[in-house]
Amino acid sequence: MLREFKTFIARGSVIDMAVGIIVGAAFTSIVKSLVNNLINPLIGLFIGRVDLSNLVLIVGDAQFKYGSFLNAVINFLIISFVVFLMVKAINTFRKKEDNQKDTPSEEVMYLKEITELLKKNKD
Repeated sequence: MLREFKTFIARGSVIDMAVGIIVGAAFTSIVKSLVNNLINPLIGLFIGRVDLSNLVLIVGDAQFKYGSFLNAVINFLIISFVVFLMVKAINTFRKKEDNQKDTPSEEVMYLKEITELLKKNKD
């Protein structure tokens, strides 16, 4: 069982996933800082409050902290948009690599022409 676990952990996909989770956690803290320190104060200028997390709707004894919810929505939208941009950039880069791989170099083209000419001369 220990050997199977070692094999599982040593797989590239598991290691890639672990790196992704660590980078994602670090990225999340950066986005939270961006939202809390830059975006929320900007939104607060328009609604008259700087800290959205303090927005609360009180109905009877219940407190609905919709400001914290707004912070979470803003965080989600920013993270989603940045991930979208990253995936789009990676896909563009991969397409360029694929196109370069599909197009043979001039040397390969010349060698193909020479091979075809040699084949024609043999016949």
